[in-house]
Amino acid sequence: MPKKVYSGKVVSDKMDKTVVVAVTRTFQHPLYKKTVRKITKFKAHDEDNKCKTGDKVQIVESRPLSKDKRWAVIKIMESEG
Repeated sequence: MPKKVYSGKVVSDKMDKTVVVAVTRTFQHPLYKKTVRKITKFKAHDEDNKCKTGDKVQIVESRPLSKDKRWAVIKIMESEG
């Protein structure tokens, strides 16, 4: 089974080797048919502390690295600043 890959924006880089990535997805509400935007935050492993707040990154599923961290940054697509 292939690993999930999401792209999102880094909202926090205050932890060591960890970033918080906000992934936004849009979908249609099943009853009201309105387009809804849902934001999910993931903690992702950033080995070299390269990511900064505002960067657009790609994250991939990984083995559990801590209590909350199950994702890893694979690529920085856009760097802020």
